[in-house]
Amino acid sequence: MAGEKEVNASLDDDYEDSEENAEEQSGGLSAKRLILFVVIPLLLIGATATAYLTGYLDDFLKSEHAEEAGEQEVAQEIANLNAAFLQIPDMIVNLSSSDGQPRYLRLSVQLELKGEEEKLAVEKVMPRVIDQFQTYLRELRVKDLRGSAGIYRLQMELLSRVNAAAYPIEVQDVLFQEILIQ
Repeated sequence: MAGEKEVNASLDDDYEDSEENAEEQSGGLSAKRLILFVVIPLLLIGATATAYLTGYLDDFLKSEHAEEAGEQEVAQEIANLNAAFLQIPDMIVNLSSSDGQPRYLRLSVQLELKGEEEKLAVEKVMPRVIDQFQTYLRELRVKDLRGSAGIYRLQMELLSRVNAAAYPIEVQDVLFQEILIQ
């Protein structure tokens, strides 16, 4: 009987070892499944999102919109061929200053219009356009004109004011020829 107990104990030990091996193997399979079905798709989604946000996918996405963009560019080039430009007389204005030191702005501007008819119409209201510009420019401070953002704001504000003064004529753009701050 003692021999049977030893054999049974040895079989029980083998059975427990085989259960531990099965658990380890099943744990190994679940980790592989986790990697296969969760981690890899997440990495692919992350890589695709990163490529999209950094612009690497633009080449693939451009093909859909290339025809539309090409047609718009051709239309814009045709419109630019008929464009007319109107020189605004040079303006010199005092800038607002909190320290009492006089500051001056010298500005030379041209207006871009759709055609000659619009150019003639804006020339008729030129005193109104100059008044709008002068009124706005006199309230500017030197810090308002700092950097490209300041110049861009100036350009957009002048465009808005010239369009208000020349309404119903639409001015396409305000083009700076010279900007000098002293």
